[in-house]
Amino acid sequence: MTKPGRGFTGGFAEFQRQAMRIQRKLETLQEELKTRQQEATVGGGKVTAVVSGGKEVVSVRIDPSMLKPEEAEMLQDMVVSAVNAALKKVDEMIDAETNKITGGLKIPGLT
Repeated sequence: MTKPGRGFTGGFAEFQRQAMRIQRKLETLQEELKTRQQEATVGGGKVTAVVSGGKEVVSVRIDPSMLKPEEAEMLQDMVVSAVNAALKKVDEMIDAETNKITGGLKIPGLT
């Protein structure tokens, strides 16, 4: 016969070990994701933005035909749109990779 509370203590200790393993895996994943990139193109290929997994804009490519003064406002909107689309792809990539580690479990402070 086990003493009251003993099963919980052992279960909780195992839970803590597992949470620490998940945290280490997530930290490793965060570093790895910084090296990955996501790209988004808008305007039929006129503007392309590349964003790292660390959520930094790596590059923006603009078709030279868009470099006309009368196209400036549209170009600005397209750059914003491309960057936002690339950031969304990064978020989706991070979520997918994190879910592989956590099994979809949302752990406050870890995910």
